[in-house]
Amino acid sequence: MKKTLFTGSCVALVTPFTSTGVDFDKLEELIEWHIKEGTDAILICGTTGEASTMPDEEHKATVKFAVEKVNKRVHVMAGAGSNDTRHAIELSKFCEDVGADSILSVTPYYNKTTQEGLYQHFKTIAESVNIPIVLYNVPSRTNLNINPSTLKRLSEIENIVALKECNLMQAAEVIHLCGDNLHLYSGEDGNVVPLLSLGGKGVISVAANIIPKDMHTMVSAFLSGDIETSRRIQIKSVMLEKALFCETNPIPVKAAMNLMGFNVGSCRLPLVEMSAKGLEQLKAAMKDYGLID
Repeated sequence: MKKTLFTGSCVALVTPFTSTGVDFDKLEELIEWHIKEGTDAILICGTTGEASTMPDEEHKATVKFAVEKVNKRVHVMAGAGSNDTRHAIELSKFCEDVGADSILSVTPYYNKTTQEGLYQHFKTIAESVNIPIVLYNVPSRTNLNINPSTLKRLSEIENIVALKECNLMQAAEVIHLCGDNLHLYSGEDGNVVPLLSLGGKGVISVAANIIPKDMHTMVSAFLSGDIETSRRIQIKSVMLEKALFCETNPIPVKAAMNLMGFNVGSCRLPLVEMSAKGLEQLKAAMKDYGLID
């Protein structure tokens, strides 16, 4: 049985940008707000953090900054994935060296390797570091699924400890095959309660950027036996979550944060501002939820 990294809600934190780089003052403000609001863990430089647009020097500086500012108050997971295994190893070693608690390693995109290639990719990364690794299975973005049988093999590697799973349809089979050797976190805000009901440990959440208390409570209530409270939050948040994904993430969540006064800046190209139709949907959902007037 492998040790659980954390239970609860991990925010897939946005990266606040200025026209010249990362807004580190704003990033510190967001980190402090999340800790105050009860967020259980922070993912820095993930998909929502627009890591794919960040040069290595900037990516590394942002991870180091977050680790130092959190200072062990909550779990820090650092995005270290790549479709180049050597590059993923370099990022993983850096995150370990600066004190991240775990790394998130995404399915290699575009190359579209085989299941054996996936196994060798993640195995090679795992052998290069001692830090706990969270695999990230997101077929909608990578056009490649990590099959349950491959996850079973990967779960036998000591420091591959968890999975951010966006493919709910295979979650039960993965848990059946891997048991306590691979802890599952929902990669979809709309599937938190279903995954918890199968034995999941929490969520790595986009919505937590704007509703951190509710995402924390959704998980903590379920795990403490108050399933009705958890179910009620999941249902209450469904239209908000739908709006947050009406256009490519993190376009809507950054727009939402700016509407709430967080002033996190825009997304980097090739991501653009929300369409008028999308913004209308987002504002309506936020008003209904009580986030804006």
